[in-house]
Amino acid sequence: MERKTAFIGHREIRCADAVRSRVRSAIDEQIKSGCKTFMVGTHGEFDELALALCREARVQCSDIKIIVVLTSYHRLVRMNKVGISFYKDVETLLYDIENEHYKRGIIVSNRLMIDECDALICYVDKRRKGGAKRALSYAEKVGLRIVNTFREEDDPTCHMTAEGRLAYWTERFEHLK
Repeated sequence: MERKTAFIGHREIRCADAVRSRVRSAIDEQIKSGCKTFMVGTHGEFDELALALCREARVQCSDIKIIVVLTSYHRLVRMNKVGISFYKDVETLLYDIENEHYKRGIIVSNRLMIDECDALICYVDKRRKGGAKRALSYAEKVGLRIVNTFREEDDPTCHMTAEGRLAYWTERFEHLK
């Protein structure tokens, strides 16, 4: 059976350089263990990073297949991303989920990707709620090999008191008032 690896992660990445290094190492390990197909979504910084790193890995290992999973054709049209050369060098896949609500479509798409794969490289803070955490839980339930590249120290508030965290985030979002 052909080995496939999926990528799932939060939209935002903290400590991007450290995460980049961890994800690249995880990709290299998957390639060493025989994986030649990588599936990645289109919904945030982690997906963009995963796609870029898979493209880099393909320079060293030309038989790597990259599949970009599109959640909604209509959303791509609205974002004016149809026909652009960004996905020219990869395969694209659109699951039959067009009738799902946009947010639900991402959840369903993640599950379908996980069902096709035997490994998952992710960036998921288990303390946070959301689709990435839900996808990781599903991958654990179905028994995928999982490499979570998130580290608690990626959170800039990880060693702060509750008061310190509140002050940090208040200052960070002051401009939104």
